[in-house]
Amino acid sequence: MDGKHIVWMLMLPILVLLGGTETTESLIDLKNIEGKLVFYQMEGNATYVRDRGELASDVPTETMFELFDPQKNFSSAKFTYTWDLGNGQVINGTEPVVRYYYPESGNYTMWLKVGANVTKYSPPVTKVYSTEVQVLDAIKNIELKGPSEYEVSQDASLIFHVDGSPPLWVCWRFLPNCMPDVTEGCTLTMLYDNMLKLNLTFASAGYHCLDISVRNEISKLQTSFSLYVRRNNGAQIFFILSCAAILVATFSFIAVIACHPHLHSKLKIAASSNAVFLKNQESDGQSLILLKLSNIEKAEKEPLLLQYGTQGRS
Repeated sequence: MDGKHIVWMLMLPILVLLGGTETTESLIDLKNIEGKLVFYQMEGNATYVRDRGELASDVPTETMFELFDPQKNFSSAKFTYTWDLGNGQVINGTEPVVRYYYPESGNYTMWLKVGANVTKYSPPVTKVYSTEVQVLDAIKNIELKGPSEYEVSQDASLIFHVDGSPPLWVCWRFLPNCMPDVTEGCTLTMLYDNMLKLNLTFASAGYHCLDISVRNEISKLQTSFSLYVRRNNGAQIFFILSCAAILVATFSFIAVIACHPHLHSKLKIAASSNAVFLKNQESDGQSLILLKLSNIEKAEKEPLLLQYGTQGRS
């Protein structure tokens, strides 16, 4: 046996040991399939990334498994994917993407089982992922419940129904005469249900505007309402009656002042005068009654009728 064969025989165990070490390390790396789930939703021509797990109901959704393989250990592997949407629907495929939609809002747990076949002789490598999904209803409508006409100085209660899943962030602003004011901000309100109640008192008549902006985790909607405020008829009637009462009282006072001197003089004459009837007997036997006005002093008494002569013939 020459020297070359002896050298190869000595190096063979070392090469086998090194090869076994590399194979073991490769198998250890293949036991872990690293990646993440990314959610996309399409509305019209727009695509939204839902990276926090909040999805809109009844909207086409696409979930993709993004593999993290910087060492390219799975470059030649064949993958299988089993998607459990948490609502009873299970989808199997060989692509790292699944397309679906949730018809109703609610909380779901999505499961994904990833399998990788690296070689024909090695067992498949699998890993299971799970994530919590919150499906919300997008805000589609804001409706005013009640009339759109009010009166001045009326304490009005405006109730709005928001068609969307709470929690909701509402920002509203009242614009008198619908004149925009860029310097004034809006009032922010947090809703945990679908009803918004605003208490307003209108100070002037005319057309006014109420701007409302509502958003939740997945959508946003802004709209404006036109409110007509008319004058209060009861207040007008009360004002007219008050003015009429003031005018009547004023004219009555003037009339009393104007007529007071004549009335005072008449009362003075009546209080300081007395009528005395005098009866005079004529020669022919007939009596003549005379009226005499005379002043009566205090504590002085004088008979009302003074009779002279006889009352009748005997």
